[in-house]
Amino acid sequence: MKNIKRLPDAEFEIMRVVWANEPPITTAMIMEQLGNERKWKAPTVISLMMRLVERGFLQTEKEGKERTYYPLIRKEEYLALETENFMKQYHENSFLSFVNTLYNGKQLSDKELDDLLKWAKERRE
Repeated sequence: MKNIKRLPDAEFEIMRVVWANEPPITTAMIMEQLGNERKWKAPTVISLMMRLVERGFLQTEKEGKERTYYPLIRKEEYLALETENFMKQYHENSFLSFVNTLYNGKQLSDKELDDLLKWAKERRE
């Protein structure tokens, strides 16, 4: 896996929009899908997108007056990294610790237990 660094929340929100759309993506598309909701002004979005270019998450090209952006890192690749870091930091890489935290004090249904056991058996094969 590439040397990917964790994204701040605002940059991750922009990447979620990038990943949800067919490339190329423009600043106007980000503003339409996220900027207005977050009450970001265009210069803020442009600044965040340029940071993503500098970090190696996006590639940019100038087309006329507008810049277009292309993702360089797939969503699945980034989420795998985040999940791996989360498991190391909070659960010492223990899946059992993670599951115990999720279901602490909650009763699992028989179906949930069956599904979990089935999933675990498939992973061992």
